[in-house]
Amino acid sequence: MHILIIKTTSLGDVVHNLPVIADIRKQYPSAHIDWVVEENFAEIPAMHPDINKVIKVAIRRWRKSLLSKNTWREFTNFKKQLQTQQYDVVIDSQGLLKSSLITYLSNSDNKCGYDSHSARESMSSWFYDHRYTISFQQHAVIKNRTLAALSLGYEPPNTPPDYGIQASAKTIENLNQPYVIALHGTSRDSKLWLTEHWIHLGKQLEKQGISLVLPWASNAEHQRAQLIANTLQHAVVLPKLNIAALAEIISQSQAAIGVDTGLSHLSAALNKHVVAIYTDTNPVLTGVMAGTQACVNLGGINVQPSPQDVMSQLKAFNILTHE
Repeated sequence: MHILIIKTTSLGDVVHNLPVIADIRKQYPSAHIDWVVEENFAEIPAMHPDINKVIKVAIRRWRKSLLSKNTWREFTNFKKQLQTQQYDVVIDSQGLLKSSLITYLSNSDNKCGYDSHSARESMSSWFYDHRYTISFQQHAVIKNRTLAALSLGYEPPNTPPDYGIQASAKTIENLNQPYVIALHGTSRDSKLWLTEHWIHLGKQLEKQGISLVLPWASNAEHQRAQLIANTLQHAVVLPKLNIAALAEIISQSQAAIGVDTGLSHLSAALNKHVVAIYTDTNPVLTGVMAGTQACVNLGGINVQPSPQDVMSQLKAFNILTHE
């Protein structure tokens, strides 16, 4: 059986879709599974050993230069890749118009997705052969696993998610002492944890012999990381890294502490202890969901968890061994 998964963006959404691969493999051990994903997030499904082929799409970049010959050349090549294989089933778990159009272009007689009441954009349901009603009022991981199960004819699983990815085990220079990775950057300011909270947390961790490691992507995140690190003795500001390199660093940390960002979900997928901090969104629907290691979601809409709340969770994870 040849199966195509369409989940293009964003980082957290792509991570939330990973458990469907283990579910499918359990039901169809010999299945060949391909995945369509935006080029910026292609490293995520590429880390999964059961993905046969990752097909990169670049809608985010193409729409900035629709009149460019190179854009249409790349789109033609993408379409050729998409249609080379006759798929037994195509599953669009994105539920957006752009993903449904990719589904429509694919080579299959069984295109599956959410119905108009379940999709994030109702018009996307027009382009499927099979449509399924799945409640929005449940975690994204559960929605994705349920859609795959209904599309392929097996009972939706109720087991803990198996994300199935593993980062490279390279030795990381300049990070010798135990560290916690601080995922402080996110897509909008309302999701941020207060900078003074990060500083207070970093000081408490240093008393335990644990340093903060701070990644960044934007200039604003770099400035915040430098501000936090400058007030601490052993904090490390990382260079700008791609997802695969960050996964290596996350995988060797003691734990991850992060705001509502895709990297927090990636940390859970890498089977790390995660303390996720929510200040503007509902973690019931989009919080981190543990694989084999315990994770916890703190906060909620208009809530700022305290550094002590985070420290208490690290103690519960046995990351901290003394006062």
